[in-house]
Amino acid sequence: MWLFVAFLAVPLIEITLFIQVGGLIGLWPTLALVLLSAVAGTWLMRREGARALNDLRRSLNDLRDPTGDIAHGAMILLAGALLLTPGFFTDAMGLLLLIRPVRTALMAQIGKRVTMTRFTVGGAPMDGRYPDYRPDPHRGPTVIDAEFHEVDPRTPPRGPSGWTRD
Repeated sequence: MWLFVAFLAVPLIEITLFIQVGGLIGLWPTLALVLLSAVAGTWLMRREGARALNDLRRSLNDLRDPTGDIAHGAMILLAGALLLTPGFFTDAMGLLLLIRPVRTALMAQIGKRVTMTRFTVGGAPMDGRYPDYRPDPHRGPTVIDAEFHEVDPRTPPRGPSGWTRD
């Protein structure tokens, strides 16, 4: 029901704001303002998105819980979608989502309703049961699981390169 109300209310709010702002400053300045806010918002979104991506990489490298950084990235993505939607209301909501303290406060409100039970990296749970866990740097992707069949070098190759897919 809330989604239906949002799909109904947002266009009405946008039309009302366009009429009000257009009546105050005129058509062309209104359109220029909408385009300018989209360009400025895109620039801010790229900057905040790069910061969120760096934070996510850092938390994954440190084997910390990355859910907050993922949530910041998701909100920045939503902010970008709102900023690319023409309108003053959606631009204002998008710009608000680009402000880190606003995102943090919104995540705190959402966090009251959502609970994370477990997060794993490389098979080790990061829920506090193994606080000293660090992956073994010598144990990497060194095992290759494959099947083979022997090829008689005297038989002519199949296909143009001699390699085939069976």
